[in-house]
Amino acid sequence: MAGDNERIASPGLGSRLSRRVLLAGTVGAAGALAFADRAGTQELQPAVPDDPTKVPGPPPAPVGVRSPFEHPARLTPAPVPAFTPLDQLYGTITPSDLHYVIARGGIPAIDPARYQLLIHGMVDRPTSFSLEDLKRFPSVSRIMFLECAGNTRGAWKGAKPESTVQELEGWTSTSEWTGVPVASLLNEVGVNSGASWALAEGSDAGALSRSIPVEKLLSDGLIAYGQNGEALRPEQGYPARLLLPGWIGNTNVKWLRRLKLGDQPFMTRYETALYTFPEADGKAVQFAFVLEAKSTITRPSGGMTIPEPGFWEVSGIAWSGRGRITRVEVSADGGQTWSEAALQEPVLSISHTRFRFPWVWDGSEAVLQSRATDETGYVQPTRSQLVAARGTDFGEMFNGIIGWHVAMDGKVTYVES
Repeated sequence: MAGDNERIASPGLGSRLSRRVLLAGTVGAAGALAFADRAGTQELQPAVPDDPTKVPGPPPAPVGVRSPFEHPARLTPAPVPAFTPLDQLYGTITPSDLHYVIARGGIPAIDPARYQLLIHGMVDRPTSFSLEDLKRFPSVSRIMFLECAGNTRGAWKGAKPESTVQELEGWTSTSEWTGVPVASLLNEVGVNSGASWALAEGSDAGALSRSIPVEKLLSDGLIAYGQNGEALRPEQGYPARLLLPGWIGNTNVKWLRRLKLGDQPFMTRYETALYTFPEADGKAVQFAFVLEAKSTITRPSGGMTIPEPGFWEVSGIAWSGRGRITRVEVSADGGQTWSEAALQEPVLSISHTRFRFPWVWDGSEAVLQSRATDETGYVQPTRSQLVAARGTDFGEMFNGIIGWHVAMDGKVTYVES
């Protein structure tokens, strides 16, 4: 464990700051300031009384709302995607209305009373389950992240300096999901001995479908109908979706309408024309499923400005499709030296883990980076290491280290690692 006078990373300075002082919150006025966010000031400030103890407030509404001073929002640059505002969130759970969205065929409207999940193919008893049927099975809940395979895609060939963490990393979110294990349903229908793959098909206009190994479905697959304590949002697959912990986002088929079991992959469009990844040697990777360890600093990050030198907390999230995050390191000098960050409990398997690191900025240029290690011992690589192994046309599943350059005026921009 670090000593009481643990060194705080600060480029160009050998400053020491007592951990007791940091925990006591007596680091000076700088520690009380907030980063200047990229969103700028709001158009109109809400009207509030000078003394709220003198004016009765309104009664609670049937459905709660955010404070009028808070405006977290997803980035929706086109009809298909919506990026989670990672830089505006705390902890690890993503509010359901801010969870990232990929919906190539739009968001279907499905009547839950008419919903059916068909399980057929190489099974003993082909069966169609209603939503109420699914809810009769013993339920489980688990906290897990989802991440689109295209998250951080721009970093493969070099992202723009003005990129924000929401634009680069915003296709990942963590929720608590509730539903029935796929194993329970497969036990109900009886799996033929030769069945090794299943076709998972959605009800969206694009009928997104993926081939999934039966082994994965039996091990930890989940048919989810709940998210963060309520029914799934329509954009998250209402009324029911498939969840495959640790696997790329589009295998977690939303609006799931059938599972067809077979003895080989079904070679759908989404695993032939799409989601096959070219490598530098001319070959392509098919059926790449597991998301490797990854991390990103969310504050301070691109588009923000650090108001003044002094103590600042560097914070971010780390995750791995192979299990728990065991270590996150932070560098303030572009990866020349690293110091261990604190991991905020709970540290859960296949879930976002919040990390925090105390940093004293001396006003000189700095490059902030984070590096994650998971329980398998895998260490997050640099971008240059990924490009050396895969080239720049791989296009998906980028998990390299990214950097945030802090200029002398406090402005933060993206920089390659």
